[in-house]
Amino acid sequence: MILNEKVKFAIIGAGHIGKRHAEMVLRNPDAELVAICDILPKEKLGLDQFDVPYFDSAEAMFLSGLDFDVVNVCSPNGLHAKHAILALENRKHIVCEKPMGLSKAECENVIYTALRVSRQVFCVMQNRYSPPSVWVKDVIERKLIGEVYMVQLNCYWNRDERYYKQGSWKGTPDLDGGTLFTQFSHFIDIMFWLFGDIKDIQAKFNDFNHQHLTAFEDSGMVNFNFVNGGMGALNYSTSVWDQNLESSITVIGEKGSFKIGGQYMNEVEYCHIEGYEMPQLAAASPANDYGAYKGSAANHHYIIQNVIDTLKGRTSATTNALEGLKVVEIIERIYALRTLKKLQ
Repeated sequence: MILNEKVKFAIIGAGHIGKRHAEMVLRNPDAELVAICDILPKEKLGLDQFDVPYFDSAEAMFLSGLDFDVVNVCSPNGLHAKHAILALENRKHIVCEKPMGLSKAECENVIYTALRVSRQVFCVMQNRYSPPSVWVKDVIERKLIGEVYMVQLNCYWNRDERYYKQGSWKGTPDLDGGTLFTQFSHFIDIMFWLFGDIKDIQAKFNDFNHQHLTAFEDSGMVNFNFVNGGMGALNYSTSVWDQNLESSITVIGEKGSFKIGGQYMNEVEYCHIEGYEMPQLAAASPANDYGAYKGSAANHHYIIQNVIDTLKGRTSATTNALEGLKVVEIIERIYALRTLKKLQ
């Protein structure tokens, strides 16, 4: 447990998300940024605002002898498990960007290593901190809508050639993994967090306009049953023209219904529940803005604070390693149907 000292962080991967993590560490008075590493030159990444040692590999950073407590894994998806295990073997706690890995087996290896060396793994699912997410978690846990009948998750975003640049890891099968891993795992996490695991999965996939951009589908329609009761559907696409359309969840229950929508599941658009008055919610954080496209809510400061509070014994991880594994496993089961259809 880290009691009186600042919690020291090092970052693996200095792209958009890695810089975001570094900024949030610098802004926190209980945190200290110690190092950053990436395979690209520092000058090319625009890291002038971070006055810390820079390394061209994770291995070099660990061999440097620098003292730090936590490693934030912000490298491409397909390297998350590898970098997490390397950091754990060096006795560091882990903050792992989504997804935790590209397979359940990779995630199990991370969890096994963390247990063996007695270190924490924090999975970044920052949409849990959004005011509508906090509100709906309370509604579901208090069973205010009674039995859950139907859940529909819609994720319609734009990801075109402005995002999938030539030579980038994005869009590749080994480093990206697929649309559900990179774009929409946050929303699958919210669904799992609220309603639990799924079964009886059926799916259709299509690649409408990404044949020259990615190695996988850009759109899918998935339906299933929840293990805890009720049925659900996930409809997703990155083929929306020019800009994101919505990320929404609609829930039909025994005693009421609600819909959380907006581009990033950040607005309560409808709420009608028996004997219930909708409270005034705090404003949601803006989306992460990457210029031509936008990502999920900019809630990474909550993640860093949760890491600090957990390591100082004040609380527990908002998204633990098992939950990170479950999101990956759900996506893996959905994508198994994609592979099966190719073989037929």
